[in-house]
Amino acid sequence: MRVALFVTCLADAMFPQVGRATVTLLERLGHEVVFPEAQTCCGQMHVNTGYQRQAVKLVEHHMRTFEPYDAIVAPSGSCVGSVRHQHAMVAERAGKRQLAARAGEVAKRTYELSEFLVDVLGVTDVGARYPHRVTYHPTCHSLRMLRVGDRPLRLLRAVEGIDLVELPDAEQCCGFGGTFAIKNADTSAAMLADKLRNALSTSADVVSAGDSSCLMHIGGGLSRLSVQARAVHLAEILASQ
Repeated sequence: MRVALFVTCLADAMFPQVGRATVTLLERLGHEVVFPEAQTCCGQMHVNTGYQRQAVKLVEHHMRTFEPYDAIVAPSGSCVGSVRHQHAMVAERAGKRQLAARAGEVAKRTYELSEFLVDVLGVTDVGARYPHRVTYHPTCHSLRMLRVGDRPLRLLRAVEGIDLVELPDAEQCCGFGGTFAIKNADTSAAMLADKLRNALSTSADVVSAGDSSCLMHIGGGLSRLSVQARAVHLAEILASQ
């Protein structure tokens, strides 16, 4: 299958290893991965902070960039959630019905990594080996918007050598929420403290998730505590051998 990588802004600018891991994984499974170089921000941060009119041009650009592809995969529940639940809405509110229809079609072909692997490719064992104690945080967008359910856990359970331990109160938000962490810093910090406390109670070496944004927040907290545990994206674990 020919797959377009929707790498996301955060992976492109700060966590390139996540994009590389996604490519490594998909190629190892026998698929061709292409990188549409014209891709930019999908517009999620604009929509979430009230700049819907400004987001229209980004939606238009996203359509032009990704319409030619039958499968579009991103290592981010958050950005896939934006494509699926915001793009058509933004276009409709701008009175651009044709753009909204195009956005709806692209949304149908856009997948978060774990759901693409499990639902489209039909695999859970991707041939990974990762001999570490890992706990998994289900991010809010993947859990509540995309409803990926236990797909990431099914993939992790099939990894050779992994010691996967349950995260207490896993479904509680880590407190990042994009600009929420800036506008509501004290609340965000308190939510992060709860998440870190639960993660450290597992004695895991690694806290994993499917979104670099949440992992950036969690990883920053772990770093400030000067503990051995670190944040690692799901794609990086699945790409390991």
